[in-house]
Amino acid sequence: MLAVLADLLSAEECEVLITLAKPRLAPSTVVDPHSGQDVVAPHRNSLGMFFRLQENPFIARLDKRIAEVMNLPIENGEGIQVLYYPMGALNTPYFDFLLPSNPANRTSIARSGQRVSTLIAYLNDVENGGETAFPAAGWEVSPQRGNAVYFEYCNSRSQVDHRSLHGGNPVLAGEKWVATKWMRQRRFVSASEVGSEGMMR
Repeated sequence: MLAVLADLLSAEECEVLITLAKPRLAPSTVVDPHSGQDVVAPHRNSLGMFFRLQENPFIARLDKRIAEVMNLPIENGEGIQVLYYPMGALNTPYFDFLLPSNPANRTSIARSGQRVSTLIAYLNDVENGGETAFPAAGWEVSPQRGNAVYFEYCNSRSQVDHRSLHGGNPVLAGEKWVATKWMRQRRFVSASEVGSEGMMR
């Protein structure tokens, strides 16, 4: 399932998200499928950051609205991620669901379940390029400020849909800002919430 949503965020909300995210940006990482470690990858040349779930009243309001759109409890959501793509930046196609190919992913799935859906909200209008491309499905979504693309890829039997493969086309002019939300099958428990003996803090 894939849907394009108009006017999910207001222009003011987009600007506030960008302003709050800017001081916390760092080179984006990907999870190495073998080690499970976060690594900087040459095929992902964006900058990014994560807000903690409901870390302030503004983020809490967005978490609540997005959870209602995605039809899952707020606590099933990972924190909102903001990504910044300067001109020329791209993101080669990848899956959002977790591959159980390393201990870190298997442990994360055991804690919180598989990722089941993604919402990508566009925080600015891109002059040229920057489309979200779904090569296996033959779809491309152009970034427009306040709009979002929503897609699902895991059913109740934990079967994943490989047609959800997606990436970001190169930004040919201007820059691109997006906010991403991932939902899990159960309440999201981050690794930092688990003590050294595997007990919740």
